[in-house]
Amino acid sequence: MPHPLFEKHQTQLQQAVAAIESRGYWSPYAEGPRAYGETAIEDGRKAFEAYRGAQFDLDQPGVVAHGGAEVSPFGLSLDISYPRCAPEALVAAGKAAMPAWIKAGADIRAGVCLEILARLNARSFEMAHAVMHTTGQALMMAFQAAGPHAQDRGLEAVAYAWREMKHVPDTALWEKPQGKNPPLKMEKKFTIVPRGVALVIACSTFPTWNGYPGIFASLVTGNPVIVKAHPTVILPLAISVAVARAVLSESGFDPNLVSLLIDDAAAPVAKDVAMNPAVRLIDYTGGPDFGNWLEANCRHAMVYTEKAGVNCIVVDSIDDYKAMLKNLAFTLSLYSGQMCTTPQTIFVSREGVRTPEGVISAEQFGRDLAGAVSKFLDDPARAVEVLGAIQSPATLARLEAAHGLGEVLRASSPIAHPQWPEARVRSPLILRVAAADERAYTEERFGPITLVVETANTAESLARAERVIREQGAITFALYSTDPATVEQAEEAALRAGVALSVNLTGAVFVNQSAGFSDFHATGANPAANACLTDSAFVASRFFVVQSRRHVQ
Repeated sequence: MPHPLFEKHQTQLQQAVAAIESRGYWSPYAEGPRAYGETAIEDGRKAFEAYRGAQFDLDQPGVVAHGGAEVSPFGLSLDISYPRCAPEALVAAGKAAMPAWIKAGADIRAGVCLEILARLNARSFEMAHAVMHTTGQALMMAFQAAGPHAQDRGLEAVAYAWREMKHVPDTALWEKPQGKNPPLKMEKKFTIVPRGVALVIACSTFPTWNGYPGIFASLVTGNPVIVKAHPTVILPLAISVAVARAVLSESGFDPNLVSLLIDDAAAPVAKDVAMNPAVRLIDYTGGPDFGNWLEANCRHAMVYTEKAGVNCIVVDSIDDYKAMLKNLAFTLSLYSGQMCTTPQTIFVSREGVRTPEGVISAEQFGRDLAGAVSKFLDDPARAVEVLGAIQSPATLARLEAAHGLGEVLRASSPIAHPQWPEARVRSPLILRVAAADERAYTEERFGPITLVVETANTAESLARAERVIREQGAITFALYSTDPATVEQAEEAALRAGVALSVNLTGAVFVNQSAGFSDFHATGANPAANACLTDSAFVASRFFVVQSRRHVQ
């Protein structure tokens, strides 16, 4: 019998499946604030303020204490207390909730997941304020990235998983001819069986955008999910978990299918939980050290990691030099470079950049790039809405130390925020380094740090970029060139390195943006990530197919 939530969301689910197959633009979640009502921003702020200085209510098993010490990068103390649960209790509760969730089947699970996403969408501005004051994203970026764009990625994961599960029929009649004898007949039954408890280890910069794919891919395929929040960014995922638990309970399922796990830097728990043999799926976003450890040690689980890399740009030639600089200025400034897709190393030939106005020397290009960033940020009120704030003091320290890596083309400096005087706002640092100084530009330097590397020619630029990507990993790679042969060489290099390539971006699309239902985020083919968000491989290994068969007389 059809479930009301599947019937409610079936059309949207089918549209999502069509979108991932066509790869064109599609989104069911509005990214314009007006669609959420005239008072949505203020209503979201009030909802966020209600969490401050209070205990976040989550009726989870195994509560041993309460904790949480989030402080906004804009200088606001949150003082929110969350239940600290024994991981073993969450694992046991998740396992106990599985049988009914398995029996529900793919359609019902998908309907419940889409209802969770719909309710999260309705609370997008509540989420925006929560993300702003934990990650440091400016409000409008937090609204889009943590709201509709994150929901896109969650729905995308559900669509992929539902499509894969629906490829398996519930039953089949097997008939094998036997010549003159009656055919052999068997009735076969196929059941989707989840792997087991899933652990999602979230990051501190994009907790929902990076977290929802793993959460919803595991949940819709029948796996209970433990969401382990970063100690400094708990609230957005606590809200997400609370919404999921409410929908599950209202739908007649055990809310312990989704739970929140918190810890702190002094007593981390992620490693111990990941090594629990009952944890069969692990999704991780964060630094490479722990990601590599998970891949090497958690052999009992399927491990999906998005770690870190050195995103590169090769500048050869362009037909609109000013538009290129304007595009790069925004790219390098957006969220102060705290994105896994932000370029770090820009290779430019000493032969210069060919433009319709003539050849721009590599030295001049560096100065022009620095000037474009400064011009873009010359209005502090506008600048802070693009830069946001530095999420972690560690990133701030890394930025300060980076000034000694090369010749400073543009120094990073504080920018006063007109609303939040204690906000950690810093402008981008741009350096020139020699190609021989590989230590400077082949290590990931997370934050608003850009290194311009001068090479002998574009061929060397492409070769160095490819080697950096193959060895260190990258999520994005960009080229500026008007030469078809150079474009072809860059495409071939990108294929060998397993990285997404953007060519000649000069308009309102930027290399550090990734669109749900169209762009494959990461490839899993280089060290920056071992999985793609989202493709069939990301979902198909989260379940097994178990069959039973019997003779039919």
